[in-house]
Amino acid sequence: MNFNTLSGRFAFLTVVFVIMAEVLILVPSVTNHRRDYLETRLERAQIASLALLATDESIAADLESELLENAGVFNVVLRRDDIRQLVLSSPLPGPITSTIDLRDAGYWHAVRDTMARLRNPAPEIIRVIGAPVRQGGQLIEITMDTAPMRAAMIDFALRLLALSAAFSVLTALLLNLAAQRLIVRPIRRVIGHMTAYAAAPDDARTIISPAASMAEVRAAETALAAMQRTVTASLKQRERLAQLGQAVAKISHDLRNVLTTGQILADRLESSADPAVRRAAPKLVGSISRAVNLCETTLAFGKAEEAPPALSLFHLAPLVADVIEAEQLAAEAADVGCRVEFVTDIPAGLTIRADRDQLYRVLANLSRNARQAIEATRRPGTIEIGAGEDETQWWLRVGDTGPGLPKKALENLFKPFTGGIRKGGTGLGLAIAADLVRGHNGRLELVRTGDDGTEFMVHLPRDMDA
Repeated sequence: MNFNTLSGRFAFLTVVFVIMAEVLILVPSVTNHRRDYLETRLERAQIASLALLATDESIAADLESELLENAGVFNVVLRRDDIRQLVLSSPLPGPITSTIDLRDAGYWHAVRDTMARLRNPAPEIIRVIGAPVRQGGQLIEITMDTAPMRAAMIDFALRLLALSAAFSVLTALLLNLAAQRLIVRPIRRVIGHMTAYAAAPDDARTIISPAASMAEVRAAETALAAMQRTVTASLKQRERLAQLGQAVAKISHDLRNVLTTGQILADRLESSADPAVRRAAPKLVGSISRAVNLCETTLAFGKAEEAPPALSLFHLAPLVADVIEAEQLAAEAADVGCRVEFVTDIPAGLTIRADRDQLYRVLANLSRNARQAIEATRRPGTIEIGAGEDETQWWLRVGDTGPGLPKKALENLFKPFTGGIRKGGTGLGLAIAADLVRGHNGRLELVRTGDDGTEFMVHLPRDMDA
């Protein structure tokens, strides 16, 4: 039996505990056996004494010796009618060392005498006093050798231990078979599924199907299946993101060339004779420059990571104005038949230290999500962009009067491709915004959402190392 296995240890512990239980009952069992032995000797001695009483107290010496030998005693004394009479006798091989009175012997006193007798191998002569059976007198008293009694006690203890050992082994085998069927086999099934899943985690067929009858093992199988489904979904999403990253890098490469040409042409618009064109040219150049920079960043990293922010001090109000103007133009182009009003609450002259382009993208994504949520209701709404500062941080607030975020968006907030805030959305806007804010050692949090609208808060620490 392998004790390094669950079934082996289970069987070993079963044997140990059963033997411990048997040892606990061994002492009282041997004590009772000792009392039964003494009572049997008293009974035999009383029966032997009847032979002498029946012959009018006259018996041959050899018959008397045979009666005493069969009874296993040296002397027999009866007390009848308050008269103490030596009925049978033979020479004692030694002095009487102790007296045992079975009429009033306490349990713990008997246990102590039993243990003392087992520890002492030297034979002794003892006197035993008890009550005669069938009212054969007031008491009966015998003298006997302790050696046969001690041998009988040891023999009884050994037989009891052997029986206990056999019972323990049988019990251990039965429990081992039960453990193999009820515990070990389901655990091995779970291990087999884990091994198969580890070899092919992207194969949904290797996900375990809970089938155990035991509640605990079935709960483990259910938890394992949930974990495997989560890991498989994550691996598939990673593969999708990797493929998307490669596709975006290829598109960005060609798009950068197209935008570079557009940037050159936009520069020439600044010298146009049309005043409206000259006014729009700087904004067009700025938008194309941001697009070119974004393409270059994507090519530099080729994955869903943003470049470290290039920090600079700038006034926040003009940046917010650019964001609002771009969203107003987008709203006019969408022409969904409802008016979206923009409101700002930014202290005059508020200066913030951040990456201007990245912060523009953060506010643009949040504002665009808010605008599209309002437009989806086909009812007028308001978007408010506010900002402020304290000793430790700058904060920016983007709130709207839209319908609030759907449940799926709340469950996967800031996770790309796991549910956008509108039908058909990818969820990339919030994920990009949260990633850019984390790059500033800040955080983007959802303050509230419901039927009265949604509000996000951007926290940017003054100390980037904080």
